Amino acid sequence: MGLKVIIAGGGTGGHFFPAVAVAEEISFRNKDAAITFVGTSRGLEGRVIPHTAWNLITMEVPSLKGSGLIGKLRAFLNMPKAFLEARRALKKVKPHIVIGVGGYTAGPVTLMAALTGIPSVAMEQNAIAGFTNRILGHFVDKVFITFQESAKYFPKRKIINSGNTVRKKIKDAALGTSVKKKGFTLLIFGGSQGAKRINETFLSALGYLEEAREDIHIIHQIGRIENMDRFSAAYKAKGFSAEVYHFIEDMGKAYSMADLVICRAGATSVAELTVVGKPAIFIPYPFAADNHQDANAKALFDVGACVIIKDKDLNGEALAQEIRRLIDEPFALSSMAVAMKRFGKPEAAKIIVDECMKMVAP
Repeated sequence: MGLKVIIAGGGTGGHFFPAVAVAEEISFRNKDAAITFVGTSRGLEGRVIPHTAWNLITMEVPSLKGSGLIGKLRAFLNMPKAFLEARRALKKVKPHIVIGVGGYTAGPVTLMAALTGIPSVAMEQNAIAGFTNRILGHFVDKVFITFQESAKYFPKRKIINSGNTVRKKIKDAALGTSVKKKGFTLLIFGGSQGAKRINETFLSALGYLEEAREDIHIIHQIGRIENMDRFSAAYKAKGFSAEVYHFIEDMGKAYSMADLVICRAGATSVAELTVVGKPAIFIPYPFAADNHQDANAKALFDVGACVIIKDKDLNGEALAQEIRRLIDEPFALSSMAVAMKRFGKPEAAKIIVDECMKMVAP
């Protein structure tokens, strides 16, 4: 009987892409492993997994995030249904292990696995542990953390500081040579769903960068396909060399081209940047749960790997000023890149899968 694994969770790139990295590592080691993602139809997994060799079970889990009092009450009343769906998924797959990666379905599926004696683990990608993982930490067998700052939320005996996993394409980019275009290349993105605040502010920053436009090339993931014409036209009008995408499929290539990255401080962005060793200007999302993006960015700022601009302080002039400073200080940029890479853990997926395989070994 082949190995059967459930990976529970997903939704946004911050949970889904680390899950993919774990699935890639399991598949690489065990070609016959049956991997089933349990997620929601509205998450990234619903769009991506059907095009892979892996399986997908979708279930509807109520969201507490951003809900008002009535929404939260409705969510709590629907929780029993979510646990019943989780139980059905476990009975259908009969997994040897369940790996919770965060996101709406991670809670009920991973907790139900732990309560029914199925080996289970949780992955915590952020410096401040999420509410669901704080609960799961008391029930699962192991908790894999990325930042030492999150250790205080979990029983010490269960913690393994593995780092956050990154996809094979990203690791390959880190090992390859940089792909260069003309001039200093800026990579701007806001995560898998884009970031309107960063997008619009960067457009306003162009007016303060015009003197350097001949030396700058821009790669910009804007998140919304309907805005591509407007952004492309804006760059052209200002005379900047730019590539505009609504979603970058090959982030490995984009990273390899970049001299400086401007983005939010989500867990996946942070993990990928530390593996590829690219300096960054982080603009933490101010409404992230428990302000965890601030904590993620600060951990890297403290080791000299990045610049932080608070969202409340973000404007075109301030952003352009930091960009010009870093262009003019190549030594500082190089030092940031070294510090970023020192923080990275490219073997995170291997560490996690090693530990999981010990739990299912006969």
